[in-house]
Amino acid sequence: MERVIAAGAERGVSVVPKEFAESTRTAVEAAAAIGVELGQIVKSLVFVVDGTPVVALVSGDRQLDEKALAHAAGGAKARRADADAVRAATGYPVGGVPPFGHATDLAVYVDEALLRFDEVWAAAGTPHVNFAITPQALIDVTRGKVAAVGR
Repeated sequence: MERVIAAGAERGVSVVPKEFAESTRTAVEAAAAIGVELGQIVKSLVFVVDGTPVVALVSGDRQLDEKALAHAAGGAKARRADADAVRAATGYPVGGVPPFGHATDLAVYVDEALLRFDEVWAAAGTPHVNFAITPQALIDVTRGKVAAVGR
């Protein structure tokens, strides 16, 4: 969590983490615990595109389109990273991966569907702690590329 706060501050975004008693490991659990629409939950998904790990930020009510992600990343094929690869690339466990503050420098692709909300919620590094952020601030702080990677 401290790494997420520091990474946000370094890029001009104030991260105010909020801890929830209920699990926020999945988008459905997070939406219920936080009290927001499912689509307002940011799923930080780690995939490997042609051997290189990347992060796709997808709205909670959508699924990642692997072909679209591969295309957005300039690659041929995307596959889901396993739990060990996720932790190695980000420094966080599956279910708590934040959109930034990763252990390695990862390209980030932001699904355009997140832009329909004024505020979205993302994991802050654990399955019980999240923070609110505007979609534009999310794009800015992640240096993410907006793309149609969800379906």
